[in-house]
Amino acid sequence: MKRAREIEKGSEIKSAIEELSMLIKLKPTVDNHDRTTVHIPTRPFIYVCNLVIQVLDKIGPTMAVLRQDIDQNIQRLKMLCDSDPSMYSNLVEILKKEADEGSARKGASCSKASVWLARSLDFTAALLQRLVVDPDQKMEQLVEESYNTTLKPWHGWISSAAYRVLIRALLLSSLVSQNLNIAAVALKLVPDSKTFINLLMPNDETYDTLKEDVETLTSLLVPFLEEIHSVLILYGLDRLKST
Repeated sequence: MKRAREIEKGSEIKSAIEELSMLIKLKPTVDNHDRTTVHIPTRPFIYVCNLVIQVLDKIGPTMAVLRQDIDQNIQRLKMLCDSDPSMYSNLVEILKKEADEGSARKGASCSKASVWLARSLDFTAALLQRLVVDPDQKMEQLVEESYNTTLKPWHGWISSAAYRVLIRALLLSSLVSQNLNIAAVALKLVPDSKTFINLLMPNDETYDTLKEDVETLTSLLVPFLEEIHSVLILYGLDRLKST
């Protein structure tokens, strides 16, 4: 799995497809009816989450809060994994350990980090799916609709308010006046949908190829996330909300 190489421009989606495809090939056979035997490799999970950050970077500063949350959760999980790669190679074992210790829902636990990373992947999958279904839709609508269906249900009123402020910043594009110079500067950094699509595509790729890649990615990512969510349910983490 390609950990060390630099991700070339527009190749994040292809890299995620490669990683998830390899994960499926190497996945050990387990009892599908016993969630405790599920194997979710920690490092590939972290790697795919890192690719999500690179996709969000293309949207611009509007995604800064979500990007920071993802990065902090990745670092928390990575630090634990690095402390004992053999013991923490399976994400399920991390969740089980913290559940047994009674620390899963407390403080800066890796269980909480895993919950929010999975939900961030849900958001990204929803965003990409909407993008290829309706590439002419405005970027702010794509972001807001994806947020409303994936992250908003789990945000408390404070977190929701913070994200709404960022999302609404996109809506200012038609309202900018001389009194909104700062907002105008920020908005120049936010791509429209077509520009975002171009940023996602390698130089030699067409839109049709990107669409096929997104469909392939979601066909791999959605079942992977369903498996993660089923394990989160097992350990009582699926209804976890932020403040």
